[in-house]
Amino acid sequence: MNSVFDPAVVAELTARISNLAPTTSPQWGKMSVDQMLAHCNVTYEMVYSDKHPKPGRFKRFLLSTFVKGAVVGPKPYGRSVPTAPQFRMVGAKDFELEKRRLVDYLHRVQREGEGAFEGKESNSFGALSSAEWNVMFYKHLDHHLTQFGV
Repeated sequence: MNSVFDPAVVAELTARISNLAPTTSPQWGKMSVDQMLAHCNVTYEMVYSDKHPKPGRFKRFLLSTFVKGAVVGPKPYGRSVPTAPQFRMVGAKDFELEKRRLVDYLHRVQREGEGAFEGKESNSFGALSSAEWNVMFYKHLDHHLTQFGV
């Protein structure tokens, strides 16, 4: 799997994001391109802000037991898979703002590097290795950029 900690990979992801336009249509799913960008930003908001509350102990146990493997494992996501409530987007979003935020988050993760993520707590899954963080970041973004043909 490509690494979001590698500057060349971040450059490739940034180039793919720059190929999106407000009129880009999805190849599957219901989200608009502006909603997709906002949706992808949620992963980073969970790392860098308190905008999304952590689930309680029981829900976190369930997520870690039944969902974590699909999120941080190597198997690609399927198309039109149901999404968690905090990732659901309703209404129009500011395309340029969400695009800029996503690129900024990618550069921040890359600058901080693998060491900053080794053993770092995830809102949903507890402590993750830097490799698991990488899979979660890269796989999710790649899935949605592919969804929009870039």
